[in-house]
Amino acid sequence: MDVKYKKRLIRYNDKLFSCTTSIAMELIGGKWKSVILVYLIDGKKRYNELRKLISTITERTLSLQLKQLEKDGLISRKVYAKKPPLKVEYALTPFGESLAPVLTSIAEWGMNVAQDKGEFLKA
Repeated sequence: MDVKYKKRLIRYNDKLFSCTTSIAMELIGGKWKSVILVYLIDGKKRYNELRKLISTITERTLSLQLKQLEKDGLISRKVYAKKPPLKVEYALTPFGESLAPVLTSIAEWGMNVAQDKGEFLKA
């Protein structure tokens, strides 16, 4: 990758960034966004499915992160309200799907680190 070392500004979503990496991290950075996105690569999930898959996330944090990912256009939220109980599903948008190769590579790298330097515990 050719990185040019020159001063520049990039406007994205009414914010200024000095580097394209900063834009990427704005969208998927933090502890939970990429984790949520990885679990949605395999297909749509309901809120409670995500909550069970990501057992260490709080309900409030999951809710806030899902709202932010939807606002950023990475996931879609579909509400089925025709008959009780209310059903909500989350799925990657085409924009979110464009992240799949990157997220998969990060997850694979993390698996290698866990196998080499970590310890898997029973849940």
